[in-house]
Amino acid sequence: MLKIGEMIPDLELDTYQHDKSFKLKLHSLKGKWQVYIFYPGDFTFVCPTELEDATKLYPEFLKEHAEVLSVSTDSVHVHKAWHDQSPAIKNVTFPMIADPTGRMCRAFGTYIEEGVDEGLSLRGTFVVNPDLQLIAYEMHHNDVGRSAKEALRKLRAAKFVAEHPGKVCPASWEPGSDTLTPGLDLVGKI
Repeated sequence: MLKIGEMIPDLELDTYQHDKSFKLKLHSLKGKWQVYIFYPGDFTFVCPTELEDATKLYPEFLKEHAEVLSVSTDSVHVHKAWHDQSPAIKNVTFPMIADPTGRMCRAFGTYIEEGVDEGLSLRGTFVVNPDLQLIAYEMHHNDVGRSAKEALRKLRAAKFVAEHPGKVCPASWEPGSDTLTPGLDLVGKI
């Protein structure tokens, strides 16, 4: 499984976006922040609510010079069918990565190897910096949906500390909030 600070693998995967299928090489995203949203599968119950949530905030991610990419073990053809059929997914404009072999899910540690959900992905959100290094992630049980707002907050915090060496962001930090300087007793507003 990928660890914090490690570089993401240079995989090339089929991807669906804007009514087109294409090959996406992960390392082609170098120079851009990335947020990967792994989910169990298309045509499910919680997954469309999460992708719809991310779609609503997609313009905010783009303002941060970040690309949002969803990932499941479905094929690119299933992504297209879901996009064509689901009112929630029709609005998704970010890339939808197809990982039917589970290569990407295994690399990120989300792949379910055994049990009733074998071959699916856990819900995982991964923030990757422009140098293609993993900066933050969360992973949890598939019955619990996540918040795109929290993913955006984590992205902004990661960007802030990358742009302000020596500063750290406390819990629930939002842009404009107080930050900390380790080793000093002062809390300054940036």
